Amino acid sequence: METKVGSVDGVAKPVSNDVGGLPSATCHTLSPSAVACSSDATLGRHLARRLVQLGVTDVFAVPGDFNLTLLDHLIAEPGLRLIGCCNELNAGYAADGYARSRGVGACVVTFTVGGLSVLNAIAGAYSENLPLICIVGGPNTNDYGTNRILHHTIGLPDFSQEVRCFQTVTCYQQAVVNNLENSHELLDTAISTAMKDSKPVYISISCNLPAIPHPTFSRDPVPFFLSPRLSNQMGLDAAVEAAAEFLNKAVKPVMVGGPKIRVAKAGKAFVELADACGYAIAVMPAAKGLVPEHHPRFIGTYWGAVSTAFCAEIVESADAYVFAGPIFNDYSSVGYSLLLKKEKSIIVQPDRVVVANGPAFGCILMKDFLRALAKRLNCNKTAYENYSRIFVPRGAPPECQPDEPLRVNILFKHIQNMLSSATAVIAETGDSWFNCQKLNLPQGCGYEFQMQYGSIGWSVGATLGYAQAAKDKRVIACIGDGSFQVTAQDISTMLRCEQKSIIFLINNGGYTIEVEIHDGPYNVIKNWNYTALVDSIHNGEGKCWTTKVQREEELKKAIETATNEKSDCLCFIDVVVHKDDTSKELLEWGSRVSAANSRPPNPQ
Repeated sequence: METKVGSVDGVAKPVSNDVGGLPSATCHTLSPSAVACSSDATLGRHLARRLVQLGVTDVFAVPGDFNLTLLDHLIAEPGLRLIGCCNELNAGYAADGYARSRGVGACVVTFTVGGLSVLNAIAGAYSENLPLICIVGGPNTNDYGTNRILHHTIGLPDFSQEVRCFQTVTCYQQAVVNNLENSHELLDTAISTAMKDSKPVYISISCNLPAIPHPTFSRDPVPFFLSPRLSNQMGLDAAVEAAAEFLNKAVKPVMVGGPKIRVAKAGKAFVELADACGYAIAVMPAAKGLVPEHHPRFIGTYWGAVSTAFCAEIVESADAYVFAGPIFNDYSSVGYSLLLKKEKSIIVQPDRVVVANGPAFGCILMKDFLRALAKRLNCNKTAYENYSRIFVPRGAPPECQPDEPLRVNILFKHIQNMLSSATAVIAETGDSWFNCQKLNLPQGCGYEFQMQYGSIGWSVGATLGYAQAAKDKRVIACIGDGSFQVTAQDISTMLRCEQKSIIFLINNGGYTIEVEIHDGPYNVIKNWNYTALVDSIHNGEGKCWTTKVQREEELKKAIETATNEKSDCLCFIDVVVHKDDTSKELLEWGSRVSAANSRPPNPQ
């Protein structure tokens, strides 16, 4: 880690939405000053200033007796806003959503009962390669090494249970701060590791330390700058040579963007390669929003049997395909049913390239490889020309009759018309995955969902966090009723933060995605009066508008009201649809995933 001496003037502003990107900061020469320990030279203030330097202006928290003094110091920082959430799980989900827009997120909880509650959200952020600072208020320093039993624990004098639970879902857990002598080093190492590895980190701070002055905090924290990672030049040259030779021999090559484009910060490099080579470009489902869909040779989402129309045919019939940052799991491969061959593929990971199931090249950054390859490839538009010949525009769903119940495809037809560069879509786990995949994203329209971890209820907290970070966008969240019941409480926090998101609750009475994998009575949920619930949470405080729709005309009026008269409100639209009204993609995907889940044991 390269460090430069200096101070930050005011609140640092993030310079991009790249996850893991550090905001630039002005550096000044350190002038001589007294090293006397002033009353504000505290660990709490140091941590608050560090978060501001990273571009964090909002911290999501749930108070508990072990973190209260630390929260005082975070509140005292002018550049920070402390946002109290209804529970730790939602605080973690909010930090996840915030990191997707701002580049890094932070949450603060209390020891063990808070830490283990937020753990699920941290695991999801780990799976998505999001730098997230998870801060826990820990026991008093005097209790370490004793045989005392503390509250908020499982009744043993061992205080390490929490940190052991975090070991597999964070990239750094050694910042257990229970003395001031090395606290400066532990905090800075943890934070810089989160940014360098683009993963969550765990920090525990003893409850009696944040307010005690200490000489190591006598100045504002010196901005640290991470040394840029570099590709091995010889390996890069060899990889580009092998890939160019392979691709220039191909007749109809294609490019497919994967979700690890985000952590590799290779979005622009991917577009540069696409512009140079002329290939048809597609995107894996978990990478939707990372590849510009307004690109002239964009052909849609490649998702095997449930791909965008005509996309799978072009990708799977290609004689060469470049996958940039893919994740091939059972969900993205539709139950391991993709018709791809390793000998036809070039797999580009954030720091590794494998050419045609043959030579592998390590220590190569994805963005360097894509940019260098762009200079070596012949322009070949054959695959896109084939796509143009077979492509038939998607027809509009038939209009609903005046008394006909509302259909899901009609709902998403109208959501499509709402999208612009001033909006962002949050898609919850479930059929919203498949319906939102079919949305055409205008240039600048944000899009987020959690496919690798797939935790239902994620979208409520993520909508809170994303909207708090992206003030220039109105978030449109598509949430199933089953998922909403998991995390509904933090509608309250959205109202307190005066957010203006539009939430479409897709009310079909159950866990529809589970129904299509394996049905049973456990997939049916108790129906709620959702608009009355949100109205009761609103309780006359803040700006909120709710409505229930069951017909297309009602939906049109609701959208008109939400986007015009109630544009300054949090809008909640309860969309009632039939329990069996699902996308055809979910029907196909569910049957294939079910087949993969039910494979019998191999003979021993």
